[in-house]
Amino acid sequence: MKLKEERKAPHKIANYQALLDHHLSVIQKANSPINDISGIFTRYKNPVITAEHAPIFWKYDFNAETNPLGIERIGINATFNPGAIKWKDKYVLAVRVEGKDRKSFIAIAESPNGVDNFEFWEKPVVMPQLQEPDTNVYDMRLIQHEDGYIYGIFCTERKDHSKPNDTTAAIANAGIARTKDLLHWERLPDLISEADQQRNVVLHPEFVNGRYALYTRPQDGFIEVGQGGGIGLGFVKSMENPVIEDEKIINEKKYHTIYEMKNGLGPAPLKTEKGWLHMAHGVRNTAGGLRYTLYLFMTDLNDISKVIYQPAGYFMAPNYEETVGDVPNVLFCNGWILDDDGRLFIYYASSDTRSHVAVSSLDKLIDYVINTPEDKFISETSVKNIIRLVDSNKSMGE
Repeated sequence: MKLKEERKAPHKIANYQALLDHHLSVIQKANSPINDISGIFTRYKNPVITAEHAPIFWKYDFNAETNPLGIERIGINATFNPGAIKWKDKYVLAVRVEGKDRKSFIAIAESPNGVDNFEFWEKPVVMPQLQEPDTNVYDMRLIQHEDGYIYGIFCTERKDHSKPNDTTAAIANAGIARTKDLLHWERLPDLISEADQQRNVVLHPEFVNGRYALYTRPQDGFIEVGQGGGIGLGFVKSMENPVIEDEKIINEKKYHTIYEMKNGLGPAPLKTEKGWLHMAHGVRNTAGGLRYTLYLFMTDLNDISKVIYQPAGYFMAPNYEETVGDVPNVLFCNGWILDDDGRLFIYYASSDTRSHVAVSSLDKLIDYVINTPEDKFISETSVKNIIRLVDSNKSMGE
C-alpha cells in the first residue's frame, strides 16, 4: 500500500488525514549536504530513516468501530543498522526496525536518489523460521554474490538455555537467508562454528578457491568478547550446510586503540584496483560507557586474509547530535552502495536509534586508506608522524 493509495482509501478514524499529512511531510522532506572539513566524506543534515518513517498502516487501526479514539496500536521505537543494495535503479535499505516491544525485524525501504524520500515497502520481511524460532533478528548485510543470489546475513538472537534463571542471557549467531527479488526469502541453516557466539558475520561477494568466504567475529559472550575477538575469516563449502572451516583472525583488537575491546566488519568489502576495501566498527571502553566508531582497511586482491593498508584511528565518529539515543555514543555501519560514477553512499546508524547517509567516492577512500599513516601503537610515533608532515609542508615553501 503506497501513500497515494492510502489517500484514496475509505478510512474512517477522525485523525486519519492529520496522520497521513504528517507522514507525508516526513517522507518528502528534502535532505541537504554538510561538508566535513576532512574532505573525505559529506554527511547529510537529516537522518534518512527514523521511527516516523514507519508507515501509519503498520501502527494504526483505521476502523472507527474498533479504534474509535484513533490511537496507535503498534509502536515503533527505532530504525537503524540498515543493509544496502542498488536494486532496479533504487537505493534499497534492509532496515532493522525495533518495536516498542523491543523486538526487531527487517523491513525494506527504497529511495530514488539515496539521500531522502525513503519509503518502506508495504510489509516487513517475513523471515522463515528454523526449528527454534528467532527471538530477535537484526543487522542484516545484503550481499550480491556471484552465485546469483542476494544473501541476507543477519544476527539471530535466542535465549541462553544454559542459564535459565538469567533473563538477560542470550546467544547470538549468524542467520542466513537468500533471495532473488528481496520479497521471497529462503531460510538456510544458521552458521555452524566453534565459537560460542557469532555476530557481525559478512559474506565475501566472490568465491575463493571454490568456497564461500565469510568474515566472522567469534566471541565468548553476547556483549563481552572474552578471550577471543577480532575480525575473522573462514570458509564454507555449501551455504546449505554452512560449517565454517579454517577460521582465523585477520584483524585483531589492539590495546589503546579505537578497537581495543572488540571490532567487527560492516558491509561486504568493495573490490578496487588496489585491493578489497573494508568498513568496520571498533569499540573501546570509556568512563561514559562503550564508544563505537567506524574505520577502514584494505586487504590483498589475491589473498583476502592479508591486510595491506589500515589507517590509524577512526574514519567516522558520532558528532554531537549522533551521540544521543537509546544506546549513546555509537556509530554502526553494515551497508554501503557504490554507484557506477564512483560515488559511494555510506549508510550508518547513530546510537541505535536512526539511520543516516554520508557520501564519498571510491577514489577518496582509496587515497585515504593508502596514504594515511598507520597506527604504530605508541604516542611517540604519532608525534613523529605530525612532525614529518610539518617538515614536509615547510619544505614546500622554501
